[in-house]
Amino acid sequence: MLFVGFSENTCLLLAFLIYSFTFTLMVSGLDTVAPSVLIQEPETVSSNNGMFTLGFFRPQNSTRCYLGIWFMSESFVVWVANENDPLTDSSGILTISGNGNLVVLNGQKQVVWSTNVSTASNSSAQLLDSGNLVLIDRTTGAFLWQSFQHPSNTLLEGMKLSTNKKTGKKMLLTSWKSTSDPSYGGFSLSLEPHNVTEMFVWKENHPYWRSGPWDGTAFLGIPWMTQSIFQNGVQIKEEEGIYNISYDQTNKAILVTIILDSQGIVKPMIWNSKANIWEPQRKGFHSECDVYGICGPSGICSKRGSPPICSCLKGFEPKNKEEWARRNWTSGCMRREALQCERDKYGSQASKPDGYFKLEKIKPPDHAELLLSISGDIIDCQIMCLKNCSCIAYAYERRIGCMVWNEDLLDLQIFPFRGVDLCIRLAHSELGIDRRKMTAAILISVLIGIVLITAFGYFLWKKVSKQKGDSFFHWEMHLQIHNSKRMRNLKQVKIQDLSLFDFRKLATATNNFDIANKLGQGGFGPVYKGKFEDGQEIAIKRLSRSSGQGVEEFINEVELISKLEHQNLVTLLGCCIEGEEVILVYEFMPNKSLDEHIFDPLQQKSLDWGKRCNIIEGIARGLLYLHRDSRLRIIHRDLKASNILLDEKLNPKISDFGLAKLFGGDEDQANTKRIVGTYGYISPEYATEGLYSEKSDVFSFGILLLEVITGRKNTSFYEDAESLTLLGFAWKLWLDGNVIRLIDPKIYDASFEKDLLRCIHIGLLCVQELAKDRPTMASVMSMLQSDIVDISPPSQPAFILRQTMSCTAEQTPNNDALCSINNVTISKFEGR
Repeated sequence: MLFVGFSENTCLLLAFLIYSFTFTLMVSGLDTVAPSVLIQEPETVSSNNGMFTLGFFRPQNSTRCYLGIWFMSESFVVWVANENDPLTDSSGILTISGNGNLVVLNGQKQVVWSTNVSTASNSSAQLLDSGNLVLIDRTTGAFLWQSFQHPSNTLLEGMKLSTNKKTGKKMLLTSWKSTSDPSYGGFSLSLEPHNVTEMFVWKENHPYWRSGPWDGTAFLGIPWMTQSIFQNGVQIKEEEGIYNISYDQTNKAILVTIILDSQGIVKPMIWNSKANIWEPQRKGFHSECDVYGICGPSGICSKRGSPPICSCLKGFEPKNKEEWARRNWTSGCMRREALQCERDKYGSQASKPDGYFKLEKIKPPDHAELLLSISGDIIDCQIMCLKNCSCIAYAYERRIGCMVWNEDLLDLQIFPFRGVDLCIRLAHSELGIDRRKMTAAILISVLIGIVLITAFGYFLWKKVSKQKGDSFFHWEMHLQIHNSKRMRNLKQVKIQDLSLFDFRKLATATNNFDIANKLGQGGFGPVYKGKFEDGQEIAIKRLSRSSGQGVEEFINEVELISKLEHQNLVTLLGCCIEGEEVILVYEFMPNKSLDEHIFDPLQQKSLDWGKRCNIIEGIARGLLYLHRDSRLRIIHRDLKASNILLDEKLNPKISDFGLAKLFGGDEDQANTKRIVGTYGYISPEYATEGLYSEKSDVFSFGILLLEVITGRKNTSFYEDAESLTLLGFAWKLWLDGNVIRLIDPKIYDASFEKDLLRCIHIGLLCVQELAKDRPTMASVMSMLQSDIVDISPPSQPAFILRQTMSCTAEQTPNNDALCSINNVTISKFEGR
């Protein structure tokens, strides 16, 4: 008898139950593999949180057996032990060996895999909640071995990929051969901290894809990275020559991971808790342009437009035209004209110096060199490159500094957004336009001149253009406009009390409109920084010849803003009309535009709540002046963050009056069939019926106010599967009584909470769907200054849901399934 007072059968039953309970504790119910415990298929070990499981598995369509770790189900294996030594039957055993190592044995008790630690003795293995399998010294608690230091094809949160710059030793991801074969598939992903830090996918020992340089927050070759769940989560650190990259998801409710699939594609994945499956957060890189160097040296790849995808850079031509005709571009391109240094080297006659041609939104080429001595700006970068005969291109990125290239430009790609401005060195003769185009342009110009320019107009223009730029005068002239389709009516421009600048003076101030002085590009044309001989800095908007709306904007700006004067409106200093040149001259704003500060992760920190509050009140004062206090009653119609410029003290000034409209004394509303403005900022009555009024600007101000407080864009805001816009999300939080979640964490302070909540309340009042429900700017100013104590509750805003539609334009970089087409934007000026 085993137990006194019990029958033999009862004792046997109790012994079996005790054994089963003990075995369950040792194996299935705990996260630890202790010495003397044997785990065989189908027995498993689970992490305490139940998310990760360690055990033997068989891939789909395979009879081979492997030891691995999977997340939630065997369909998503994140780590494999014996990937190159599979078991052929179900006799595999996982246990702690006599020497303290965790081992996998086959049916003949032969070791097919081991942690292979020489110092292991009194040890056990544990599966942590992070999915990290560790071998632990039970005496000291130290980790002797970790699966996180031996990755498979999956990068989990908290796992690090590393490279020892001194020894060259790397910790990298390796792809599976196929979905049913976890053995090495030929692709690997590693961190490469050379001149600049990048990620590379290698196919065997050859580069297959690269991420572009790391700028401290994102990789420049992954445009969507800053507008995804990976924003601010990726970190790269250096310790004693060892560089590590890891990912830490700030929102713990979202589970993300990255896998390197069998095709060499890097796929960010997000866990769908409703469907209990992992889904691609994006499609990864999947087009031909993403393959490393597909267009060869000095070739550039573009997914936009019609095939072929590869073309040569300006000033270059195919090295092997027959191969290019067969769409084999790997031989690349070569220069048509040698650079000045090369000509001087071979004793050629002196010629004009080289110049630079700028490409925008470019993936930086491989082999970038960082000029650490450059702490200045893009002009310093250009000067340094021009002095070095071997420097063939440069790019300036403010988070990185000056990057230059002394080798062939390889792996170039045009992006739909982000990227860098790449300036390519060309011989002077290559900087001009094509001779045939030049001849055609001359002929067209002559014909237009004969038809349009009368002798009276010519002499009148000559007389006016000779007057000095600093003199004030009354001036009238007819500005004649032409485009390729039809002649437009003559428009009369009246310029009163406005300086007329000499074109040569403006050209000198901008160093002949040098690309290094270019601040941005808008619907009107390029914007340049200039400096007069007396030291005065200016911003110059030069009408682009290809602009379809620029002349109308010019007339509007001259007729309206020249009559306005307010501390929160940008000052128009004068203009220039000479020949085909149409130019506006403004005061220079050293801190550029508001969007550069509130939407940039690094610049956001420079704007605390006090500064943001001052900016909000300044914009409100400027609008109040336009609506009620100026000689003219003006509706701006394009109020947005990029049209708010900041002076040296970060005081805001409203700019860009090209779309503004003048109201008569008894007018309070107008109608138009031509909807203009910027998607995401225009009011609902204007977007749907063409009705605009003061309340249209109030709506735009409400959007802008919420953007300043949240630090997030209304036009690219995606919160969840409900497709909420920023307004929708704010309204949802308002109804839930949790609007504090809306506040940018960088500015939140409990002592300012009342003011922040008050501003959000005002913002929601401004964006109400019905124009009659919105306050006037006079009321807004009173509420901001706390003159109105009791503020009425807001009603539901407009546009709280984002439409899902079939898009004919580029989809949003944040979510492939959600998109919006900007059919009404005609101006998108950069800060200047």
